[in-house]
Order: sequence, then structure tokens, then C-alpha cells
Amino acid sequence: MSKEKVVTINERIPSLKEQRKQRANRRLLFFLSFFFLLLLLMVYFQSPLSHVRNVSVQGNYFVSEAGIIKLSNINEGTSMWNLEKDAVIDRILSHKEIGNVSIDRQFPSTVRIIVEEYSRIGYLSRDDKYFPILETGQYLDELPKNAFPSDAPFLIDFSDGEALAELSAELQEISSRLIERISEIYYKPTESEPLSIVLYMTDGIEVHTSIRNLSENLAPYPSIVKELDQNKKGILHMRMSPYFEELEVEEDTDLEGEG
Repeated sequence: MSKEKVVTINERIPSLKEQRKQRANRRLLFFLSFFFLLLLLMVYFQSPLSHVRNVSVQGNYFVSEAGIIKLSNINEGTSMWNLEKDAVIDRILSHKEIGNVSIDRQFPSTVRIIVEEYSRIGYLSRDDKYFPILETGQYLDELPKNAFPSDAPFLIDFSDGEALAELSAELQEISSRLIERISEIYYKPTESEPLSIVLYMTDGIEVHTSIRNLSENLAPYPSIVKELDQNKKGILHMRMSPYFEELEVEEDTDLEGEG
């Protein structure tokens, strides 16, 4: 017969009491921790610690940082947790130069506003004043005096009407890289071609074309220019069938008479 140690109930009672005491202590510690956590959260939400302290703006070029922050209506009293991002985005998008907005909360107290501005496709020149034209076709107020932008072409000799409206629509279809290569666009209508224009490019080439289908006609410009002899002067005609018209350069010669 095997001998097994028999543990009486009296011997087990101290061990059971200790286990129950440990479980009770753990429960008490959990509830106390949970209570203090809730208390800290309540204090945090009610204190300036949960308020926005810094607002940064990224992606803006033409629209000022101060103007964007003012539109956002975010200030130092705004709660990081109660920030209504959709409402903030809608307010900033009300600016006609801004096409896209995103909001990023960076804890503990910074809000970052990332914007994308509409591109400027041209500057209408009128009475020594320049009026930006956005890719949406909207016109902005005149630029400050002494401003001389270089990110889009100047539109010269245009007046309000179908020609300018059609040109704006065509410029919207041209890539930004190609837009940057156009320095000036002159309106040169003729009896046979009322939409004729002359483009002066940043690489020194003069382009004659039409407003009608401008984006399509101008698309092959980069590849055509690569094939041109840079030493030859002339006009690049870009309509349905592009061709280069070389200009003859007259050289002055001194004629010496016989004595």
C-alpha cells in the first residue's frame, strides 16, 4: 500500500487565504490604477495641456501661412481632441487658390496643415499690371507692384473675350513643365487666322501657332527642338504640320570705292 501524504483542511486554509488576499490586492491595484488614469484624463482634457499650441503649414507658395491659419480658425484654445478636421478643410478650401488640404495632428500639441495650390498657367498683362490665371480658369486680383513672376507666361495684347477664354482653356491642358518653357504669348490675329498667336520660349525660339488646339499642337515641342540646329535663326511654325522657317541674316558689307 503506497504511502501518500494527506494534507488536512487546516493545513490548506493559510495557503487559500494568501491566494485570496493576493487576488484582492491585484483587483484593488487595478481599480486604483484605472481610477487615477480616468482622473488624469479628465485633468488633461480640462487643462491647457490638451490645447493646440503650434500650427504649421506646408505646401504653400503663393498663399501666406498666416492667411491659411486664419482660414482654418485653429487657435491656442482649440482642443487637439475636438478638432473638427472636415470643417477646417472646408474652410481652407474656400480659398480659390487652394485645391487640396489635409490635416495631421502631431501630439502633444501641434497641428500640421498640408495644402496643394492650383497652378498658375499665365499672367494677363494689362496697363503694366499682371493678373494671375489659375489652372481652374479663374482670374486673381492684380499682383503687387514690382512683382515680376517667372513661373508662367505673360499674355500680352489680349482683351476679355472668346480668344482669351479659349487660350485659358488650352493652357490648362498643357503640362506644367512645358508651361514653364513659355516666356510670353502675344495675340496676333489676322484676317485669315483670327486666333493666331506668337510664343517666345525661354530657350530663345519663336513659335507661331494658333490658340485653337494649342495644347495638342505644342505637345511635340520638346522633341522637335532637340532636332533643330541651335545656330540657325528662324521661326518654328507649330500647327497641324510643324516646320522650321529659317530666317536669312543680312550681313553688312563695307564697299570700298576705287580711288
